[in-house]
Amino acid sequence: MRGSLQAVLVTVLVCVFSATIGATVGSSQTRSVAGTISLRAFAGETVITPKVASASTAPDGFPSFSRFAEQVQTLPNLSPKPGWPSPVDDREHRLFTLVDVLEYRPRVGSKETNDDYRWDIEGWYGGDYNRVWFKSEGQRDTAFKANYDVDFQLLYGRFIRKYYDFQIGGRVETQSFRGSNVTRGLAAIGIEGLVPYNYQIEPTLFIAQNGAVSARLSLTKDLLMTQRLILQLRFETNAAIQRVVEFTTGSGLNNLEFGFRLRYEIRRGFAPYVGLSLDRSFGDTATLVRQEGGNPSQVRLAAGVRMWF
Repeated sequence: MRGSLQAVLVTVLVCVFSATIGATVGSSQTRSVAGTISLRAFAGETVITPKVASASTAPDGFPSFSRFAEQVQTLPNLSPKPGWPSPVDDREHRLFTLVDVLEYRPRVGSKETNDDYRWDIEGWYGGDYNRVWFKSEGQRDTAFKANYDVDFQLLYGRFIRKYYDFQIGGRVETQSFRGSNVTRGLAAIGIEGLVPYNYQIEPTLFIAQNGAVSARLSLTKDLLMTQRLILQLRFETNAAIQRVVEFTTGSGLNNLEFGFRLRYEIRRGFAPYVGLSLDRSFGDTATLVRQEGGNPSQVRLAAGVRMWF
């Protein structure tokens, strides 16, 4: 009797020990498979786990790991998807126009000057690398031009480095001379960009149809008094190698102009302003201006509007 009881106890212990070992081995295999699936999924691979012969539901009521592994299909792939836009869209074409100067300058004090108007407009159409530029300037009765002077430029612009565009194209200039109109064509080559300390610089070389060479340098800088009240400093000078009488141009340094314009931006694209312009011509150019009845040294008040769109 005692021997039979001992045999039964031994049999029970052997069964329990076998079941424990089997459960431990199965759990280890499950953890190993889970770790492999996690690493392969993180590496961006498609994970397809074969079905395990175990039941689909664990004894505690939760889905088994084999059932969960079949549903793991998350692939962290960073390659661009078909049809997605480029993260840097540098091929889109845009149109931009800046009316930097559009002003009226009344006669103040001197009888040698008349009411004056002036504009300076530029813009471009294109992308980040290639653009078509258009520029126009006009003035009347300044220290550089006794009567009116209007020019228009059409240029090709190419991005050459950060903040700088190389420009080349043509320019047409027309003005009054001894009661009649004169017009000439010029080739234009220049650079437009932003130098350190936020100075907008625009040096341009002009070659006329008859071979006359001249140059212009424009420089502007904005000083923020507040977020809306801005003081613009403007400097412009012209020089020429040859003397061209009909266009009131002497050889050497032609003129210097300093301008101060205080604007208030009602909105970013529209700002009325008041300003002061100091303009003087030199040498042979000053002589030609006097011969045309102009004043080669002027201090002018200005009122106008600056806008862009």
